[in-house]
Amino acid sequence: MINPEEIKGLLFDYGGTIDSNGMHWAEVIWMAYEAEGIGITKPIFREAYVYGERTLGKNRIVLPHHNFFDMLNLKMGLQFDYLKQAGILHAETDYSGQQERLAEWCYNYARQSIDAARPILEQLATRYKMVLVSNFYGNIESVLDDFDLHYLFREIVESAVVGIRKPDPAIFSLGLDKLALKPEETVVIGDSYDKDIIPARTIGCRTIWLKSIGWQPYKGDETADAIISDFQDLRPLFNLE
Repeated sequence: MINPEEIKGLLFDYGGTIDSNGMHWAEVIWMAYEAEGIGITKPIFREAYVYGERTLGKNRIVLPHHNFFDMLNLKMGLQFDYLKQAGILHAETDYSGQQERLAEWCYNYARQSIDAARPILEQLATRYKMVLVSNFYGNIESVLDDFDLHYLFREIVESAVVGIRKPDPAIFSLGLDKLALKPEETVVIGDSYDKDIIPARTIGCRTIWLKSIGWQPYKGDETADAIISDFQDLRPLFNLE
């Protein structure tokens, strides 16, 4: 269990935690595909999603000035490129309108999740030091500015900037350095069991797992100091209003 009186700092994950209430972003984008009526199977979509993420990981496509809508639009473009190459979509058809509608759907989903999380983050920020630790593309500053979240975090540790990616525990150690706190005084809050909870526990931090729909099915033996299913569940854990 988490004792709020023993905690002095929080290390928050961003993507999948604050901006989607624990749901893996592949699942959010798939919901957008369904809402748009794009007639592909989920396994094919997952292939396109993986292609897009790997392409972004290997190439400097997302630039520091890109906000979240820009980034989503680039992701959709890469996914559609894969679907065209695979013969699922017509190679000569212009799908830019659909791509933008998908990006807008996902952007609005993120906006709603962030607006719901904001009052909790604001209350926590008055009690604890807070640092963001995120696997991101080098544009997290622009994303936070776009959603007006920057003021909530004292520092940001972004994988593309520091050259360390989760699940390497070293990225959380950098977060601890920013907080200037001991691991036992710190709680890591994230949606990914493998990328957030396991490495955080490795260095001795307390953990809160925001458990929703992940990329893979869970084994059933996952543990954390607290497991919640909604960002709002942080309220009773920290005795918030």
